[in-house]
Amino acid sequence: MTAAEDTWRDPKRYYWLMGLVIPAFPFLSWALVEVTGQGVFWWTGVIVLYAVFPVVDQLMGKDSGNPPESALAWLEQDRYYRWCTYLYLPLQYAGLVLGCWLLTSGDLGWASRVGLTVTLGGVAGIGINTAHELGHKKESVERWLSKVALAQTCYGHFFIEHNRGHHVRVATPDDPASARMGESFWRFLPRTVVGSLRSAWHLEEARLRRRGKSPWTHQNDVLNAWAMSLVLFGALTLAFGPAVLPYLAGQAVFGFCLLEVINYTEHYGLLRRRLENGRYERCAPRHSWNSDNVASNVFLYHLQRHSDHHAHPVRRYQSLRHFEEAPELPTGYAGMIVMAYFPPLWYRVMDKRVLAAYDGDITRANIQPSRRARLLARYGAAA
Repeated sequence: MTAAEDTWRDPKRYYWLMGLVIPAFPFLSWALVEVTGQGVFWWTGVIVLYAVFPVVDQLMGKDSGNPPESALAWLEQDRYYRWCTYLYLPLQYAGLVLGCWLLTSGDLGWASRVGLTVTLGGVAGIGINTAHELGHKKESVERWLSKVALAQTCYGHFFIEHNRGHHVRVATPDDPASARMGESFWRFLPRTVVGSLRSAWHLEEARLRRRGKSPWTHQNDVLNAWAMSLVLFGALTLAFGPAVLPYLAGQAVFGFCLLEVINYTEHYGLLRRRLENGRYERCAPRHSWNSDNVASNVFLYHLQRHSDHHAHPVRRYQSLRHFEEAPELPTGYAGMIVMAYFPPLWYRVMDKRVLAAYDGDITRANIQPSRRARLLARYGAAA
C-alpha cells in the first residue's frame, strides 16, 4: 500500500456500483409489473431518468473534492473501477434479450410496448456513455468493448467522431456536437446526428487513404462498428422474428437521442477564440459546462467533470477533477436534459449563464447564426 493510498480514500468508491442500476431497468420493470400488476412500470426507464434522478441529484447535493496528485497513479491502476464499467455490458445485453422476449411473446398493450421500448432505449443511451469511457482508453480490449456497447444503438461511428472529431473541434462552430447559444435542442439534434455521421466517415476515409487503402474495407472502423449492429439485430430477428425490428429501431433512436441531449448540454454557447494563425486556442476548462452533483456523476462515470476529460481524454473517470474556473451548470445532467426539451425554459436558465461566462460580452459566445442579430440586439448593450 502506498502512502497516498494509506492517507486518502475515494469517498465514492462503492457508489460507482450504482451505475449498474441502469442496465437493470428492464428486469426492474418486469418485476414491478409482475408484483403490482400495473403496466405503468414498463415505463420505469422514463420515470427514473426524467423524474427520480433529478430529485435524487438535488437531495444528494454536490461533491467538489479532488483526489490528491499523489493518489492519481494508483487510482488509475485500480482495476476495480474498470469492472464497474465492464459489468454494464452483460447486463445491458441481458436486458435487451429479455426486452425482446417480452415484446414479442407477451400480451402487452401498445402503451406497455412503447414504455418497454423506451426503457430499453434509456439503457442503450446511457450505454453510449459507458462506451465513451471505454473508447478513450489505450487498451485494445476496452476499445473493442466500446464498439460492443454502441452496437445496440447503431451508433458505432461515435467511436470515431467523438475521439478524433469532437475532441479536436470542441467549442467551435465547426463541431456538430457543440451546441450554439440560441440553438434549441430540437434544431441541434438533426445537425449533430447528420454532422457527426459525416465527420466520422470522412475521418476514417482520410485515415485509410493515407495508408493507400479504400474506405470500403473491414479495417474501416465505422463499417466494422456498424457490422456489429447488423449482426446483433440479425441475431435478435432470427431469435424473436421480424416483429422485433420496430422495437429495436425505436430503442436505438431513443438511445442515441439521449446521448445527443447530453451533448447539447456539455458545451452550449461556449467558444474557443480563434488565433491570428487561424487555429483555435487550446481547449481549456472554461470551454465545458461542469457539474458536481453526486448522483448524476455516479451514474454517468464523472462525465460532468467534462473540462478535465477534455484536458486529459485518456484519464479514467475515477480520477477526473473539479475545476473552480469551469462554468457551472445549475444542476446535474439529469435535470438539464429535461430542461433542454423545453427551449424557452432552457434559454431563460442558460443564456444568462453563457453571458456571465464571457463577462457580458455576447460576441465572444458561440451563437446560432440564424439568431445572431436577435441575440446581439438583446444582449449586445452589455458588451
